Amino acid sequence: MSIAGWFAILFGDFFETGDRFLLGGIKGDVVDIGVLRTTLMEIGEWVNGDQYTGRIVRVANSYIFSSPVYNYTANFKFLWDEIMIPLRFESDMKLAKTILLEIVEKHTGQYNKEAVIAWGNMKRRYKLENASLDSQVFLSFKDNWVEINLRYAVDYRERRIVKENFFSEILQRFKQEGARLEIATETLEVFSSSSTKMK
Repeated sequence: MSIAGWFAILFGDFFETGDRFLLGGIKGDVVDIGVLRTTLMEIGEWVNGDQYTGRIVRVANSYIFSSPVYNYTANFKFLWDEIMIPLRFESDMKLAKTILLEIVEKHTGQYNKEAVIAWGNMKRRYKLENASLDSQVFLSFKDNWVEINLRYAVDYRERRIVKENFFSEILQRFKQEGARLEIATETLEVFSSSSTKMK
């Protein structure tokens, strides 16, 4: 089965050396494709942000017949990622959206042209809808705050550093605005009446 899997990998366009993929519950970058096993440099597990753990993992090629193959890099090396920020209801949501879109343009604007070309190639190869590669901001109400979600396209290799840059600049910009933009936290209100004794 592993030898058959090897032939399928070579001629079935599943992945190639250098690709990042998830197979059989193991996620990593392909460093070698052997007759019986594919060798990965593992990412994830106890390390956040799709970074290397340092472990080399060998996955039997037969897994491609029994598990889905999630390829991060085939034909399109970008991922859509999101960050969520909880804001108090009193915050200026229009200002928040403007600031977030400015920040995302600053840190991911260089990807736009390349991502559009890559997505066009994907559309020519597969039957896909015309997904938006523009950064977007969405609002939703929660019990104690407004949840603001920022969606953006990013190079799969730079996902963690871009997210760290976003959060650093968001904290700085929101702090400059003072009471106009306040990040929300979980709150608890306790009510008591004159007949109630509280310990």
